[in-house]
Amino acid sequence: MIEKTITVELGPRSYDVRIGPGVLSQVGRAVADLGNVSQAIVISDSNVAALFGQELIDSISAAGIPVTLIDFPAGEANKSLATFGQLMDALFAITPAIDRNSVVIALGGGVAGDMAGFVAATALRGLRWLQCPTSLLADVDASVGGKTAVDHAAGKNLIGSFHQPSGVLIDVDTLRTLPEPELRSGLAECVKHGVIRDVSLLDFIDEQAEQILACDTAVMTDFIARNVTIKAGVVTADEQESGVRAHLNFGHTIGHAIESYLGLGKITHGEAISLGMIAANQMSIARGMLGADEAKRVAVLLDKLGLPIALADLDADKIWAIMQHDKKTIGGKVRMVLAQNLGEVAIYDDISQDAVVAAVSSLAL
Repeated sequence: MIEKTITVELGPRSYDVRIGPGVLSQVGRAVADLGNVSQAIVISDSNVAALFGQELIDSISAAGIPVTLIDFPAGEANKSLATFGQLMDALFAITPAIDRNSVVIALGGGVAGDMAGFVAATALRGLRWLQCPTSLLADVDASVGGKTAVDHAAGKNLIGSFHQPSGVLIDVDTLRTLPEPELRSGLAECVKHGVIRDVSLLDFIDEQAEQILACDTAVMTDFIARNVTIKAGVVTADEQESGVRAHLNFGHTIGHAIESYLGLGKITHGEAISLGMIAANQMSIARGMLGADEAKRVAVLLDKLGLPIALADLDADKIWAIMQHDKKTIGGKVRMVLAQNLGEVAIYDDISQDAVVAAVSSLAL
């Protein structure tokens, strides 16, 4: 079986990310290997629970560990404090009662991972947990690094904590169940990784686009491993985003604001990040950093992957106002990650309203 393992090096909190086909069937063994497990709680959204929930229950039960499945309605709109409260109610209603040796397993995309992770981070002041992502977006981004959160009306992911998982199991076979827009959405984060760290990844995506979109097993295993290696390296260098981990926010400051402006669920996360990267690159060009040809290379690749590179009817001033609530804003200053060259980015805290308005307005062209 094709399988790759990448270790996220965080001292006593280090953990492995296992990538390959059929990995979900090994979850029971992974839970048992944690040692001293009283019971397992699988938290998933309703869509993914219907697809893979029984497989996890069977795997964990076969390992001799009591297991309970809790699901919640699928969709970004349910990544809320209200849903979090409902999950906690269900968690504390389990018989026998959970204890500090209980283990949470997150099954699903980024929403399920963030929600289950936040439950694990806060229940009984912290439980061990495993990530079992089932979307490309979660595979290459949300499942690695220990960020957990719920959304607030003021913006995405404003309530949460850092709580590293004990392991991540990425089953590439699950990607074949993804709606095509969701698969393409995850590719935006992969392009981001190429822009911030590894230009050769952009070449790989360009050359292997057809196999990636077809979810070829060998190509996807290698592709996800390359992305996880980049993400793990950044997390290892800066676990709690006090410095270079913020580089992973390239395209996200404007992208998240576009998501909030349009309304959650009106655009996929990857589509918003694609637009955010295009706008950020326009700001880099205006600063005399990124060359126009380099920015065009990114735009052409995003377009090839079926991601948007333009969008009309955005109110640039309202986008700027939403950006004031971004988690990266400090002392009233909006901070953004901008590309100096492909493969090299830096954080800037001198972002002006005029520059953002011009960049967002350019998306209508």
